[in-house]
Amino acid sequence: MSTAAEPRRAETARPDPKRVVASLPLAVFLLAPDLTVASVNPAAEQLAGQGARRLVGRRVDELFAFDEPLILGRLAEGEAQLFARDAQVRVFGQPARRLDVMTSPVTHSPGWQLLLVHEAMGVDALSGDGGGAGAGEGVALRAPEVLAHEIKNPLAGIRGAAQLLDRKLEGADKALTGLITTEVDRIAKLIDQMQSLSRRSQEPSVECNLHEAVRHAQAIITASNPGAVTIEEEFDPSLPPVMANPDALVQVLLNLMTNAREACEGRKPARIAVRTRFASGIQLHAGPGGKPLRLPIELRVSDNGPGIAPALRDHIFEPFVTAKKNGQGLGLALVQKLVREMNGRITHDRDEATGWTHFRLHLPVAGSVKPEHMKPEHKDAPTP
Repeated sequence: MSTAAEPRRAETARPDPKRVVASLPLAVFLLAPDLTVASVNPAAEQLAGQGARRLVGRRVDELFAFDEPLILGRLAEGEAQLFARDAQVRVFGQPARRLDVMTSPVTHSPGWQLLLVHEAMGVDALSGDGGGAGAGEGVALRAPEVLAHEIKNPLAGIRGAAQLLDRKLEGADKALTGLITTEVDRIAKLIDQMQSLSRRSQEPSVECNLHEAVRHAQAIITASNPGAVTIEEEFDPSLPPVMANPDALVQVLLNLMTNAREACEGRKPARIAVRTRFASGIQLHAGPGGKPLRLPIELRVSDNGPGIAPALRDHIFEPFVTAKKNGQGLGLALVQKLVREMNGRITHDRDEATGWTHFRLHLPVAGSVKPEHMKPEHKDAPTP
């Protein structure tokens, strides 16, 4: 047994940034403002099957053929970020394959962009649940667990600060601190539900008061930016309770109202309208042999903004599709997922005659969801 202390490892010089990029397993293409390739790393050469001499100077649309035209559209904008997972791509005339594609502007270099491409990993690769040695042993951190760790720590600090403020405030101001703690608890619960990518179960739907969920979401929107927009209400007080997950329902409404507020920002006046009503004729098919599920309760969130570009209207519920310059295109995809888990339906339409954009949420009445409706096929059908 050695009694001498191990010699300290000699400090090495900081790696050159070019060497760092060259070592990345991701294929990195540096694009000039005219969308020609300015440089590539070795992984990019390997992906394309060509050396740097044949790649540099070519336009990106000569090297890549994307089945999703939105990717090239984002690159043409020059300042947009995009992450398209499992996209169908042809590289330099090779057969099409599924790749993860990322784009990002280069900081402090207007017009310059990075295009990063990698073989699609999928959920199982990230979660560590696949087959092989170490499967299920927690060797790899799951992506949701990393995200949960990074979010829940500051959430705890926010909740603690709100509780301290609550002791010093009086009257109406205490309601705001109560709103903060309630929202922190709700977000923490949502994070807990998302920590496992392989989770097959979902939170059960229960009897909910739709108008209470709307008012809760409205209070959050108003508190976050007081006086920014007028929210008009047109509620049908005779509506029965709906079958939904309360926290998920508030999350859906927050996304829809936030999008509406951003859409009509700058309008004078900027208006959001929330309407509830009984709407017959909407139902979901439960699959072969199953009885259709009626969705008679409609909640409509409308705004007087300019509307969504016609080219995007049929794709707005798809991941990574957004009209926002700095948006990630995940909000409405999440909305659709949450609504479907509640056996509901979400649609969008634009009324050019009145200048209003409408998002319509249809939900079942409490007590109407049967076992055969737990995984419905989302197809519209007229009421007989």
